[in-house]
Amino acid sequence: MQTLKENKLTFLEKIKYKKKKKLNRSKLGNFALFLFLLVFGAFSAYPLIMTTSNAFKPLDELFLFPPSLIPKNVTFDNFRDLSSLIASSWIPFSRYFFNTIIITVVGTAGHVLIASMAAYPLAKYKFPGRNFLFGLVVYSLMFAPQVTAIPNYIIISSLGLVDTYAAIILPAIAASLGLYLMKQFMEQIPMELIESAKIDGASEYRIFFQIVMPLVKPAWLTLIILLFQRLWTTDGGAFIFSEELKPLSYALRQIAQGSIERSGTIAAVSFIMMIVPITFFIISQSRIVETFSHSGMK
Repeated sequence: MQTLKENKLTFLEKIKYKKKKKLNRSKLGNFALFLFLLVFGAFSAYPLIMTTSNAFKPLDELFLFPPSLIPKNVTFDNFRDLSSLIASSWIPFSRYFFNTIIITVVGTAGHVLIASMAAYPLAKYKFPGRNFLFGLVVYSLMFAPQVTAIPNYIIISSLGLVDTYAAIILPAIAASLGLYLMKQFMEQIPMELIESAKIDGASEYRIFFQIVMPLVKPAWLTLIILLFQRLWTTDGGAFIFSEELKPLSYALRQIAQGSIERSGTIAAVSFIMMIVPITFFIISQSRIVETFSHSGMK
């Protein structure tokens, strides 16, 4: 047991050393890098700022050209109108919210668990077909969702899962990105640590859940963030038709559809759908950077 603790501490110390290691740059180089990041950061943040600003603009300001970055007359009428439309919906708003919670929580948890358990043997053990299987995972990352949309629908339809939560949850659980990230990150764990645990009598499940998973915490936190953002904004697509099973994103977009008078309501909907995943991302953004740096993704 003492050997296991020493190996685990050594691995953690290496990670801390990598975090502390910095590049040597001159003051002029640091200033130039700061300006570069500032310009591109402002460029990237502009759509988010505009979405937030539009949510609090009255209707007449939404159609001004050029558009103003800061609302002149801040109003909450857009959110009041949205609340009135929600109250008049024949499906309770809580039902849409419940559907989104079920899809997001089950899909995210299932993806993290399955991807981690599949990545563990690929990363730490050698068996026939190992490289071929991982090659298929890498190649699958090359295909855009639009390319696989029809095959996915055929598979889901043949399984009789159309118009169920599983039609959204199962493809999310089977996503290959999580397997790739977890495998790349688990390769950083020294095999001596796992062998020490086996000598101490730990089973494979205990090694996986009590040693490997805590060490790759940044990786699975990143998966939670990425999949949460994806599932939170899903509208059911071509898989869910029953109004009672539709998620929150679909309900808000349908409510906002209508005449030009609902432009303010649409802005409020965009802000609501954006604020939750962005808040979640800001809290855990350091974990994403750390995971991509260890996995080799650019």
